[in-house]
Amino acid sequence: MRTPTIARPVPGALPAREHLPVDVAGRPVLDVVIPVYNEEKDLEPCVRRLHEHLSRTFPYGFRITVADNASTDTTPAVAAALAEEMPGVRSVRLEQKGRGRALRTVWSASDAPVLAYMDVDLSTDLNALLPLVAPLISGHSDLAIGSRLSRSSRVVRGPKREFVSRAYNLILRSSLAARFSDAQCGFKAIRREVAERLLPMVEDTGWFFDTEMLVLAERAGLRIHEVPVDWVDDPDSTVHIVRTATDDLKGVWRVGRALATGSLPLDRLTRPFGDDPRDRELSGVPGGLARQLVGFCAVGVLSTLLYLALYSAFRLGLGPQLANAAALLVSAVANTAANRRLTFGVRGRDRAVRHQAQGLVVFGIGLALTSGSLAALGAASGDPSHSTELAVLIVANLAATVLRFLLFRLWVFPERTTAPTAPAMSTAPTASTASTASTASTASTARNER
Repeated sequence: MRTPTIARPVPGALPAREHLPVDVAGRPVLDVVIPVYNEEKDLEPCVRRLHEHLSRTFPYGFRITVADNASTDTTPAVAAALAEEMPGVRSVRLEQKGRGRALRTVWSASDAPVLAYMDVDLSTDLNALLPLVAPLISGHSDLAIGSRLSRSSRVVRGPKREFVSRAYNLILRSSLAARFSDAQCGFKAIRREVAERLLPMVEDTGWFFDTEMLVLAERAGLRIHEVPVDWVDDPDSTVHIVRTATDDLKGVWRVGRALATGSLPLDRLTRPFGDDPRDRELSGVPGGLARQLVGFCAVGVLSTLLYLALYSAFRLGLGPQLANAAALLVSAVANTAANRRLTFGVRGRDRAVRHQAQGLVVFGIGLALTSGSLAALGAASGDPSHSTELAVLIVANLAATVLRFLLFRLWVFPERTTAPTAPAMSTAPTASTASTASTASTASTARNER
């Protein structure tokens, strides 16, 4: 985990993940939300099938929540009747449409430690539900998604939807550098403490809600677990593909711009993992030094190539000293910005101007070193060749690079000795402290209470 660049505690930092306890009386471990709009035909068989499956296979307490998105047919009455008849089923009515709005509303108010949702058509085979939420219950992951694009998934759908899905995920990978494979599958879960911090940052209230949530979670370093699913397309789906695709592309542009400008407070999603091998202390190596060296070297190689390209271009119309100064100035600004974000983990606009000003001071020192090398070369050989100038500049820049790293680490982006105070941890016993017999007994009691 990167060392914060501020001494004060990070607001809303996530606690370390723990295995969820199974003996929380009166509270379900899993809350499955089914967002619906005018689904009077499919709602009842969906809820009955899901309830039967969970009662038969799920070893923890559960709840099914029907989130009605301002339906105009008899969907609210069907949901209310199911909630009245079946234990562990409830209905919530919203007066505005939007799947994202429904999920945000229900998840924000739920007391279950694991929150999930699935589409009402149950296109995804329910046997994937326990594998979906198990990593969240165990404390292994923060979010979990079903993937129809995994090699081991079995999917039945038309060529148009297949093309749209793969094209959309290709856009996400190329524009937002997303690494998850399937953003649109209606089969996802999240730990509640993650949702409490993540959902306020998600602006979309419609179909792009899923994508935005996953992109922000991934950029913040949260762990996303993917489950291959068996999925059969619903031919009666009411989703408007063209309008949804247009809204999604607008969302991609908005999120990409926010990430590029650093306007999203992703540091609120930092978490002291505790089990992250990168957090283990190494004897004789200051915390974070190894990672910072790797990042700095990568940025340094790229900025050096940029510098040499700029110098060669500027040299065509300027003398060697002016070309060196101009190339070094442009590459130094880019180098400071890249190291600020990638090497030292500073996000947002806080003190960005100050960091660039300090970077320019470091640039001045590098300029003096490289310019002095050029001056010494000119005095020694009179009229050196271009290749000789480049060779001298490479050596001088290597020396300047070492000095730049030391100044960045110790002066521009110094590590603070005061560690952030983590939020108080729950004192509830974890499942790992109970014996196998006790766990089985608790799970049985929870099922009987349902």
